[in-house]
Amino acid sequence: MTICVEGNIASGKTTCLEFFSNATDIEVLTEPVSKWRNVRGHNPLVSGPAPAWGVSLQGRGQVGDPRSHVNATWGDAGYPYNSHCSGKMPEVDYVVLSEWFDWILRNMDVSIDLIVYLRTNPETCYQRLKRRCREEEKVIPLEYLEAIHHLHEEWLIKGSLFPVAAPVLVIEADHHMERMLELFEQNRDRILTPENRKLGP
Repeated sequence: MTICVEGNIASGKTTCLEFFSNATDIEVLTEPVSKWRNVRGHNPLVSGPAPAWGVSLQGRGQVGDPRSHVNATWGDAGYPYNSHCSGKMPEVDYVVLSEWFDWILRNMDVSIDLIVYLRTNPETCYQRLKRRCREEEKVIPLEYLEAIHHLHEEWLIKGSLFPVAAPVLVIEADHHMERMLELFEQNRDRILTPENRKLGP
């Protein structure tokens, strides 16, 4: 069983994964940020005025750990799509990434069983970014977080951007840490036990 945790930057994905990492028989695959910070001496996260839009980062993300489905799901396709539509990525870069992404879908098993969507207000994410003060995130504007939020809503709530590859469990994630841990515990069975996964309203 493969479960993906999706959400905006600073929506709480790492916290969620850490919470479930202590469960029995679970392997947690996180985004390899440390590897992204040093790609043969280069840090694509801070490679320019808009690091989160860089083709180098998108390409490095898709050539990551082949076991990690997070680098080859429809959600990963949304970020180049947003960058291209907003004029931050040239057409040729978008085409190259799209070709590579399509090859992954044709040649690798990237099927998933559940998507956990940590739905977070962009302003909440922005405030969290400012509090955690990561060097790579200092240049990320609120407008970018709003665009990523819109992509997630179109994809996982409305189903109008890309095909949704699995059932979606929405967890409202604007809360403080203690409340989020409570929500993760409350949803433990729905996430980890398929027979308890009733995702309707």
